[in-house]
Amino acid sequence: MNPVAKRTVSALVCAAAVVAGLFFLPAGVVTAAAVALAVLAHTEMVALVAKRCEIMAVPSVIVSAAFLSVCAAAGTNSLPAVVSLFAIGVFAIAYKGENAIRAFAGTALSFMAVPFMLSYFVMYPGEFGVKWLFYIIAITKVSDMGGFAFGVAFGRHKMCPSVSPNKSWEGMAGSLLASSLISCAFIPMTHFTVLKAVAFGLVAATVGTIGDLVESRVKRDAGVKDSSSFLPSGMGGLLDTFDSLVYVPAVLWHFI
Repeated sequence: MNPVAKRTVSALVCAAAVVAGLFFLPAGVVTAAAVALAVLAHTEMVALVAKRCEIMAVPSVIVSAAFLSVCAAAGTNSLPAVVSLFAIGVFAIAYKGENAIRAFAGTALSFMAVPFMLSYFVMYPGEFGVKWLFYIIAITKVSDMGGFAFGVAFGRHKMCPSVSPNKSWEGMAGSLLASSLISCAFIPMTHFTVLKAVAFGLVAATVGTIGDLVESRVKRDAGVKDSSSFLPSGMGGLLDTFDSLVYVPAVLWHFI
């Protein structure tokens, strides 16, 4: 089996596992799994930032795990975020390294870029229900698939060659189309109008692409291809999978 086919099969197996988990596991278990995955994704971001500057790695992960757990239980991230950033500041005061400013900045950046944004992801099951989490995942990941398919078939005009050489405007068009279509397919569940469903799809595709490019920028600056080798068959790390999902749940949360 060639690498592309192997990676595709692995992705489909992972997708099937996610769908099965969402619909056959209790909502509490789904939320706990979402928290665990978000924390693991944050550890990958911490490792990437550490390649370029000092970062308070262990305190960052501890704060992240506590923050996401509280968000999942309380259904809010405003006060927990303030307390978490305060805790990071306290750790910075006690920091023993040579460059406390960089360590504080790198730690705060990694926290806001991943755990804070993914806090919306972990709050979906409790606030809106698992079906809405499935909807968000579906329109975002189908957008990725549409972008990949159109990019391979028609990609001629590069979007951000210095950040992600494979991203093309044709691929972006595929992302917008695929996400809009799958969003419309969910109308019986969401009860959206066609216009609102298309709008959600367009927003998800756009925001998801931005999330992908942000992670690509971080990885390029860190000098690595993948955030880790956590997933099988060359799929990379959790952050490579989560990249397009980091910002979409946060943005669509307020619309829902």
